[in-house]
Amino acid sequence: MSRNAKINALLLLAVAALAVLPLVLGLGDHKEEPFTGADAEAETAITEIEPDYEPWFSPLYEPPSGEVESALFALQAALGAGVLAYYFGLRRGRRQGEERTLAAAGAAAARDTPEGD
Repeated sequence: MSRNAKINALLLLAVAALAVLPLVLGLGDHKEEPFTGADAEAETAITEIEPDYEPWFSPLYEPPSGEVESALFALQAALGAGVLAYYFGLRRGRRQGEERTLAAAGAAAARDTPEGD
């Protein structure tokens, strides 16, 4: 097994552990909704500290249900991942193109040079 394969396997294992350990350890059992987002947690903390708090702004769009909100969030994450993948793929392709151009120029220069010099 190559070094890169070992690193990839360890990273995959770490990601799986991060996903499974909170469920196995029951880290959210004491809450009504154990895995809510940070916004909901902040709103709960603010209303506990200051019950009369009025937000400065209201959302531009309020999804009709939690499922729609989750779907929109997943769509946003997928679009962001797509943009990042495109950017990194484009960078890699350009770098590979430059390497091929340099290699071809080096091969052409080696052919053009007389061998007796």
